[in-house]
Amino acid sequence: MWKIVVGFIVFAALSLFVIMKAGDKVDMSGEKHGADAVHAPEPAAVPASTPASLPAIAASGAASR
Repeated sequence: MWKIVVGFIVFAALSLFVIMKAGDKVDMSGEKHGADAVHAPEPAAVPASTPASLPAIAASGAASR
């Protein structure tokens, strides 16, 4: 029985800690549909340069000189 009480206290303390850290950013209203839904735009894709392509670029630049 005492384990249930200790578990509840630990869970309550953890929940309060998370709520206090999040501040007013927590939205507890559930799923949103329609005009209430907030959709963040996807970040723009940035082409990643691979280290394997760098020697080819350097070699082509050296050959054209």
